[in-house]
Amino acid sequence: MGTRRLWHGAWLAGLALVASDAATAGEAGTTPVDLELVLAVDISYSMDTEEQALQRNGYAAAVTSPEFLQALRLGPQGRIAVAYVEWAGENEQQVVVAWRIIDGPQTAQAFAAAVTSAPLHRVYRTSISSALLYSADQFDLNGFKGPRRVIDVSGDGVNNQGPPVEVARDAVVGRGITVNGLPLVMKRGSAAAVDAPELDIYYEDCVIGGPGAFVIPVEHMSEFARAIKTKLVLEVAGVVPEPTPGLVVPAAAARPRVSCTIGEKMWLDHWSN
Repeated sequence: MGTRRLWHGAWLAGLALVASDAATAGEAGTTPVDLELVLAVDISYSMDTEEQALQRNGYAAAVTSPEFLQALRLGPQGRIAVAYVEWAGENEQQVVVAWRIIDGPQTAQAFAAAVTSAPLHRVYRTSISSALLYSADQFDLNGFKGPRRVIDVSGDGVNNQGPPVEVARDAVVGRGITVNGLPLVMKRGSAAAVDAPELDIYYEDCVIGGPGAFVIPVEHMSEFARAIKTKLVLEVAGVVPEPTPGLVVPAAAARPRVSCTIGEKMWLDHWSN
């Protein structure tokens, strides 16, 4: 137990130092935008190739939709800056589409084409925490300056590698970044040993955070494109959604309803037997 507390404390100290350094570096942006947005997408082996393609096509359809483009036009600048990141294990993150402006149909189409044309690949393990920290670093010195910074993280599993997810989430939120979630609960009730139940609750209590943070769970493949579009429109418009069926906001509970280390425990239990 003592070792675990020391490790946890070391992560807290390290993340606090990173947050302090990044807060200074992040002020260098000069091009004004209405939103700086990182789309952080799970490519762990729990995601099959069909789900990976579904994610990419969903994001591509969302950024080119009339609703998204209309929301874009309502901002003072009429443009946002977006980067597309794929992630899996603790040291497995990659910028697939580097920062670029979306300010209308042409730039939206170009971004969508860049996302869908990149080669698909899958990587072992799931480290939401490392994905959040990596994504947060992408805002530093990106050349843009917006009133809001958002990480939009999607995935179908719980953290099972890297630092504790709630520690990373709190460090990222401490840097003035909002984390929104798109948990893929299409495999809810799966009998797989490392699949956690109530992934949407886990995301709500352990992953998202910051002003106006929210989760949209996806229960059926047919809902994916719609969910992404709804999520991006809300993010671009800067709207704090009301609690509605299928659209949940952070819990008011004093502590998480599920253990934020459930993934690490399940992984250890699975591989120690």
